[in-house]
Amino acid sequence: MTAENSATSETAIAVTDGSALRPGPRAERGTLLAALGVVAFSLTFPSTVWGLESFGPWSLVAVRSVLAALLAGGCLLALRVPLPERRHRGGLVVVALGVVAGFPLLTTLALETSTTSHAAVVVGLLPLTTAAFSVVRSGSRPSRTFWAAAVAGAAVVIAFTVGQSGGAVSTGDLYLFGALLVCAAGYTEGGRLAREMPGWQVIGWALIGALPVSLAGGAVALSFEPVRLTAHGVIGVVWVALVSTFLGMYVWYRGMAAIGIARASQLQLAQPVLTLVWSVLLLGEHLAPAAPVAAVAVLVCIAVTQRSARPPAAPVTASLPGR
Repeated sequence: MTAENSATSETAIAVTDGSALRPGPRAERGTLLAALGVVAFSLTFPSTVWGLESFGPWSLVAVRSVLAALLAGGCLLALRVPLPERRHRGGLVVVALGVVAGFPLLTTLALETSTTSHAAVVVGLLPLTTAAFSVVRSGSRPSRTFWAAAVAGAAVVIAFTVGQSGGAVSTGDLYLFGALLVCAAGYTEGGRLAREMPGWQVIGWALIGALPVSLAGGAVALSFEPVRLTAHGVIGVVWVALVSTFLGMYVWYRGMAAIGIARASQLQLAQPVLTLVWSVLLLGEHLAPAAPVAAVAVLVCIAVTQRSARPPAAPVTASLPGR
């Protein structure tokens, strides 16, 4: 094998898995983008609670999807982006079902009966579930250290958030666990697609594909659920539509494409703690003294997952994915 082929193979391994990336500008940018996505997502639950002041759960999900689709469609049209290739359309359907429709609807229904702290349990489990999905879908093989840190971080987050809710089982738990599964599938498929097309186009085309259903669902929901516009309600729906659903997903998928699905997913271990902070500041919920301890433990686990490298792999001769 020539030196050129060897270099191409090593780059292909890094792009395919992501966990083997060494520190460098690309990895640093990817980590920053994924972290920005986590910050955007950490405000989703408090914003949803605000949105529910003005809309019913079904109306809220439909309105957020339509608004996000209009923004995405405008960007796609302005830049004259061609339609996605046929081989990408199946993955886009998974993204639409997972992050455009499934996760928003199931978590919104859960938040009608659950507090934001209890709902954060699903976010605590999401990094581990996404990493597991990536193993099945993309064939990545994170190291044992990675998995140990991921499980430890998930355990800390779960213990903290369940403790915050008093250990009670919410009536929305089935919604939350369903949201966990569909979102992990959508994240994994979106991260895979973002290696071959820009991340904003991944979520953009998923939103456009779901637009007919969003419009029809919104028309039906708005005829049954009353609308009472308030300042909080409008701010909430605008945030979840433009930031959580589109802009946040854009930077998140770009980050996943740069550093790998499994590694990027572990940054979300910080999301429940951030959500609880926003809940205190925006919703007036009480923050337990254990929060700083949990935050430090989670950050340690994140540091370990970001530094753990994938075990050496056999040479790969595949070329880089097309850009």
